[in-house]
Amino acid sequence: MTPLEIAGSLNMVGYGLAAIGPGVGIGLIFSSVIQGTARQPEARGQLMGTAWIGFAVVEALAVIGIALAFAIR
Repeated sequence: MTPLEIAGSLNMVGYGLAAIGPGVGIGLIFSSVIQGTARQPEARGQLMGTAWIGFAVVEALAVIGIALAFAIR
């Protein structure tokens, strides 16, 4: 294997490890929405709106991570 092939593989391994963070973040966001809805069902609409904004922000981190994994050589 050439060093370039190894570096490319390490970028993908690094992204795989970095994807754990957004995965945990998304899980925490929606678990909080479920708990909030269970405690106060009438606030479901407000909670879901905030949850989708949070989801988009956390998912943007994952998208930036995959873009950097491909861009950095």
